[in-house]
Amino acid sequence: MIDDAQIIAEAIKLVGEGVSVTFPVAGRSMRPFIVGGKESVVLVKPESVRVGDVVLAFVDNSRYVVHRVIRIDGENVTLMGDGNLVGVEHCKVPDVKAIATHAVNARGKRRSFANPLRRTATRVWVRLRPVRKWLLLAYRVYEKVFYEN
Repeated sequence: MIDDAQIIAEAIKLVGEGVSVTFPVAGRSMRPFIVGGKESVVLVKPESVRVGDVVLAFVDNSRYVVHRVIRIDGENVTLMGDGNLVGVEHCKVPDVKAIATHAVNARGKRRSFANPLRRTATRVWVRLRPVRKWLLLAYRVYEKVFYEN
């Protein structure tokens, strides 16, 4: 049986060789921009890392996450999930193993993270951190009413 660590290691190896990899994500930490358990991300080799990028990174010397870069200070990178209210992760630039370029739903529809409207929306979302609690609550209610029935 293949475990998560082996899957991540193989994905990182392929990305390092220049192969784009579609990688499933789990959890709620990137909502509303990536829906864990229902969407995957397309990962590519990182040429450079910018604030606002969604990345696969080895953080806090303990685990891998798919989160957004919120700050870069020299070699130090700070990440935070879009669906998180508090808490950040830290890594070094070399710990960023891949950049996510798209979200892909179960039907194969791809949404680019690079289009100007999405980049603007994510910049606004980052600034809305003080009220995210209420926005995420509204999102969960909307999701329950329209998607779970």
